Amino acid sequence: MATGATTDDAALADAVDAAVDALRGHRLAVLTGAGVSTDSGIPDYRGPDSPPRNPMTYGQFVGDPAFRRHYWARNHVGWAHVRRARPNDGHRALAAMEERGVVGGLITQNVDGLHGEAGSRHVIDLHGRYDRVVCLDCGTVIPRAELAGRLEALNPGFVESVGAVADVEIAPDADAVIESTARFVVAPCERCGGMLKPDIVYFGENVPKERVARAYAMVDDAGALLVAGSSLTVMSGLRFVRHAAKSDKPVVVVNRGATRGDPLATVRVDAGTSQTLTALARTLPSPA
Repeated sequence: MATGATTDDAALADAVDAAVDALRGHRLAVLTGAGVSTDSGIPDYRGPDSPPRNPMTYGQFVGDPAFRRHYWARNHVGWAHVRRARPNDGHRALAAMEERGVVGGLITQNVDGLHGEAGSRHVIDLHGRYDRVVCLDCGTVIPRAELAGRLEALNPGFVESVGAVADVEIAPDADAVIESTARFVVAPCERCGGMLKPDIVYFGENVPKERVARAYAMVDDAGALLVAGSSLTVMSGLRFVRHAAKSDKPVVVVNRGATRGDPLATVRVDAGTSQTLTALARTLPSPA
């Protein structure tokens, strides 16, 4: 494994050159994690400067009304912040590489939808999207923005009561860390009165098999795998790195700090994703 330290511009240039050598001539599958969106103002889960997090599990959400109320109260505050996020240079670099045929498709562990907003067209939202809400009883899917209006009507002034959003710690799935949620009123499904849940995969919940199969097929169709902004701590993303490595495909990992996939990487770039992906988009030629 070649490793590129990035303490200065020269070191980053060397690391990018090593990544280009590994990826040259291949159409890429890309796997992204929360680190790609940090420059858009969305914190990550496990970066070097991230606080400890204890995300709610699927079992807690569906099994306990108090947990569910607590989550929706936090999400109502977090949504006000995360919905304003916009794509950064890393998102735009990946979209530009797709436009040139360098990237064949993208698998993201993020739920923020910023890859599509940046212009990427072939995106698999592995863990779902936070801008959609699904009823667990009747299957109805509605926009999160629609639910925001209902929650505000049921809880007037709640966001203002917990302080400015800028002063509240936000997680990547729009879960804000606030304490007092006892009076928050949760909205039921308007169609059947059932339980509403963000259309994202919770801890303890499985990614739909069809979605996983499409992601594996995307890696199979590519000549190499580029990982950006993921610690690969959970198997949900690591399995695609293992799959590519088992097929003897080059794997380039771009991330600040160590990742669980480092032993499988052909090249490891320890740097921010926006800067590195921009350099790759500028340097990596289109495959023949």
